Amino acid sequence: MFCRVCDHHSFAAGVDLGAQPWGNHFLKQDQVGTEPAYPLRVVICEKCSCAQLDYTVKKEVMFAEHTYLSGITRSLSDHFDRTAQTVDQRFFSDKAHKSVLDIGSNDGTQLKSYQRLGYEVLGVESAKTVAAIAEKNGIPTLNAFFNRETADQINRSFDVINASGVFFHLEELHSVTDAIRKYLKPNGVFVVQFLYMKSIMENIAFDQIYHEHLLYYTLKTLGVLLKRHGLELFDAEFSPIHGGSVIGYVSHIGSYPMNERLIQMQEREEQSGCNSLAAYKVFSQNIETLKKKNLSFLEQKKRENKRIFGMGAPVKGNTLLNYFGIGTQFLDCLVEKNVLRKGLFSPGMHLPILLEAEIEPPDVYYVLAWNFKKEILQNNRHLLDRGVEFYFPIDVVSP
Repeated sequence: MFCRVCDHHSFAAGVDLGAQPWGNHFLKQDQVGTEPAYPLRVVICEKCSCAQLDYTVKKEVMFAEHTYLSGITRSLSDHFDRTAQTVDQRFFSDKAHKSVLDIGSNDGTQLKSYQRLGYEVLGVESAKTVAAIAEKNGIPTLNAFFNRETADQINRSFDVINASGVFFHLEELHSVTDAIRKYLKPNGVFVVQFLYMKSIMENIAFDQIYHEHLLYYTLKTLGVLLKRHGLELFDAEFSPIHGGSVIGYVSHIGSYPMNERLIQMQEREEQSGCNSLAAYKVFSQNIETLKKKNLSFLEQKKRENKRIFGMGAPVKGNTLLNYFGIGTQFLDCLVEKNVLRKGLFSPGMHLPILLEAEIEPPDVYYVLAWNFKKEILQNNRHLLDRGVEFYFPIDVVSP
């Protein structure tokens, strides 16, 4: 194996979550028990410090028919609106004709935000069903995997290239990054949003490790990748979305001055030691402590004869359920809003998925979609008033 970022060949052990099924492989009833399992291990490059999986489930398996929809949650839609408004106001508010390309555009939720601001929009989305939803909603979408070949077929330059929660998925990492360099206009901005490994460690959010997430960036390691392709971060900001993400602003080298905010974030990252091997050892220990805490809670609730449902069926939830060994001995089902997952079963633990609108609430919700805690509590005040308990297995700390 060679480092996905720098091609180095020497690695140190990071986090080993055992053999697990691909977390987005939700099953029909006749498929239950047939899903394969793959190693789920994070290793650390001893040259550039990039955390990454040492096993790749092929992109055609993971992304051709995935069922995630970015427009399901109000929190994420609002976040996309704010991002588009920020980009437009900072860089392109006076530009007459402006364009944006979204890589992994999903149902087009992010592009809708740019479309409302007058941008010509184009999405590239690998999942056929999801791309069709975007098209139906008025978002021009190419159903394909984005890489240099796809970009050359599009053969257009863009003011903004966007990658929200997809840049750490990329099997063809260098092909994609090279395409961004080629088709980003000279003063264009590549907006890359990624789960921040520093926050994952601080929150013990190990469930954000799953097969779709091939890489786990810090500012340092992302910078190594970008420099290799003639690009650089010139600004970045922390966002609480997904429990702790970074919005990075990237340009051709030298196109924009380095922002003081980025420099300060880089300094805090260095001081935290999150790029060190010692940090990963502590992280692994903390995961085991969290496992004991969660199992103790669920065991106590079962002793009290409480009925417990899982809230949400996010992909990361399956990492948590499978590593903790939480199945039907604790949870009756998983409850979802996403109609594409109705009637399916979770990979590994085989929990049935029901729609929230079609069930009576339990005594306890074990909230797998913990990253939307604020929205979930606001939307369920009536259940809280009735005494329904909401338990969040991951407790997010402030940056």
